[in-house]
Amino acid sequence: MTPLLSLLSLGTLLCGLSPRAVTLPIPPIAQTVTQEKVTSPQAFFGFEIGADYRLANYTKLAAYWHQLDKESERVVVQEIGKTAEGRPQLMAIVTSPANHKKLALYKEISARLARAEGLTEAEAKKLAATGKAIVWIDGGLHATEVLGSHQLIETAYELTRSNDPEVRRFLDDCIILLVHANPDGMELVSDWYMRNPDEKKRSFDIPRLYQKYIGHDNNRDFYMGAQAETQNMLRIQYDQWFPQIVYNHHQTGPAGAVLFAPPFRAPHNHHFDPLVVTGIDLVGTSMHNRFVLEDKPGAVRRTQASYQTWWNGGLRTTTYFHNMIGLLTETIGNPTPIDIPFIPDKLVPQEDYIYPITPQKWHFRQSIDYSLTANFAVLDIASRHREQFLYNIY
Repeated sequence: MTPLLSLLSLGTLLCGLSPRAVTLPIPPIAQTVTQEKVTSPQAFFGFEIGADYRLANYTKLAAYWHQLDKESERVVVQEIGKTAEGRPQLMAIVTSPANHKKLALYKEISARLARAEGLTEAEAKKLAATGKAIVWIDGGLHATEVLGSHQLIETAYELTRSNDPEVRRFLDDCIILLVHANPDGMELVSDWYMRNPDEKKRSFDIPRLYQKYIGHDNNRDFYMGAQAETQNMLRIQYDQWFPQIVYNHHQTGPAGAVLFAPPFRAPHNHHFDPLVVTGIDLVGTSMHNRFVLEDKPGAVRRTQASYQTWWNGGLRTTTYFHNMIGLLTETIGNPTPIDIPFIPDKLVPQEDYIYPITPQKWHFRQSIDYSLTANFAVLDIASRHREQFLYNIY
């Protein structure tokens, strides 16, 4: 019996709580059958993504994505513009080989439904039935939040290598845009962290901005697009691809838990369409469901964190005014191992914290695994409700 189930069994005796029914575990993503020979992160970087005391820089990430592009028909890497320091900002488009042959068509369908200009309801329904769900997953916006950039590496690999029926369904029904949000910052932060030969002394006490002009405030730029990286991403979001779902990875999670995922706390911002609110709730709840299904405790929602939909200057919040489902997760994790602290009121299941986690040592790889689960939950719901999401944005 795991420590958590022991704790919940004790709760059963003391206060009538019932532990979660034990189900057979889902095989880990990493155990799926490969569909073609692609280079693993372990082979390319020389360490597992999420290994303690190890970070990759952006130069290596870019080289790895280009390697996957050469090796797999599922991925095409595109430069979406230059960064403030002149680096190429990359987006990896991941979908089935058949969908890659019709990318222009699916991009046009997504744009027509999002703009809704000159479309009748019948025409919109026909386009929705034909199109593919466009799902944006980013990482690295705040460069010291290194989980976001590194889950992009692992996500690209898993979607490229796996022949699991579920992954094939994702690729058939969805066009996945993996977008690195701050290449300059990743290069700077990773190199700074790795500079110390004594791994136990590695840290993020970097003495300069990790975006050339505004550092951490790059997520305050999406309502005006003053920075090069923001402009590059806004072109993809609101001029070219019009994703129905935008998933913005952040760090770090609430104390005593692993991560926050939507639904957001009330009240919601009533200035955008109610379908946006219900869409956020639908996709967020699918995340929580998958965490429990895969026996990954520690996900909180709503009142267990401060995140809401009223501040509208950031990457995921400006999407609401374009009728897109904007998602935020805040997840713990660090290449230097950390501890989940003992917080008594975080140990008893409650409405917005269904499946608590016990205090323990936490490793970066565990956060990578949680990020993959979250990504796959989003892709699962996008696949199952592809036509609905496309029609709803119209």
